[in-house]
Amino acid sequence: MSVLKKIFTWWNGATIGIHFTIAKRGVFVGTDEFGNKYYEAKDTKDSYDGRKRRWVIFNGYADASKVGPDWHGWLHHTFDEPPTIAPLPRKKFEKDYVPNLSGTIHAYRPKGSLARGGERQRATGDYEAWTPE
Repeated sequence: MSVLKKIFTWWNGATIGIHFTIAKRGVFVGTDEFGNKYYEAKDTKDSYDGRKRRWVIFNGYADASKVGPDWHGWLHHTFDEPPTIAPLPRKKFEKDYVPNLSGTIHAYRPKGSLARGGERQRATGDYEAWTPE
């Protein structure tokens, strides 16, 4: 990534200022399945509520839905231990977490959607218009 991009854009990962702050004040905690990196402050120096500050550096485009539920809970101090130490228990019926893809090129576009050309099948004989009685 170019130096200018790191200096001026926050949506493509982290700015150079955040990298300096984390290098000086942060401790690496772990990485998730999306490649995001998580950090925690060494002390409560810049805390407003007495808790250590926690950061996420996104892998690629910064989108909050790319943070899974276990790391989200850790970032918001719901869990004391990060998922690398104490992972959330999973039930056998739970699906894997998928980020919200709306607004991206990977969003779901069904047949007939304007994003897929807007052409849909004609209504068939199983449709009956409602008429009030």
